[in-house]
Amino acid sequence: MKTKVFQIVILLSSLLLMACHKDVVYSEFREIENVKWHQDSVMRYEFEITDTLSEYTLLLYVRHTETYPYQNMWLFVGDAAKEDTIEFFLADDRGRWLGNGKNGLIEMPVLYEQHFRFAHNGLYQLTVRQGMRDSLLRGISDVGLVVKKEFGNGQE
Repeated sequence: MKTKVFQIVILLSSLLLMACHKDVVYSEFREIENVKWHQDSVMRYEFEITDTLSEYTLLLYVRHTETYPYQNMWLFVGDAAKEDTIEFFLADDRGRWLGNGKNGLIEMPVLYEQHFRFAHNGLYQLTVRQGMRDSLLRGISDVGLVVKKEFGNGQE
C-alpha cells in the first residue's frame, strides 16, 4: 500500500512539474569558452514559432562568476531586421551581485521582449553579442535565451 501511494505521489509531482513548464517554447544556453567572451563572438539561437496569435516573453539569461569586473553590462541583441542595445545591472551600488547564485556562479535574467507577437509561423533566429569596451570580457560563463508563451485573456 505504501509503495502504491508513493508511486502516485511521484507521478503527480512529475505531472505538476511538466505542467509548470508548458509555457516554455524554447530554452537554450550557450557556454562561453574559458569564461571569456570575445567581442566578435556571436551567440545564435534558432527556434520555431507555430502560434502567431499568442503573445510571448523573451528572456535573456547571463551567468557570470564573481570575477566579472563591472556593475553593468551592455548587449547587442537582434535578428535579420533589427538590433537592439540593452544595458542591465549585475550588481547594486555596493557591489552586491543581483540575480540568483550558488557555488560562485550568478544567473541574471534580463527581459528582452514582453507581450511580443511573432509575425509568422516558422524559424526565427536571435543573435546576442557583448557590447562592452573590453575585447575579451572575463567572468561570463553562459548566455541563454528562453521564449515563453504568455497565458491570459482566456488562453490556455
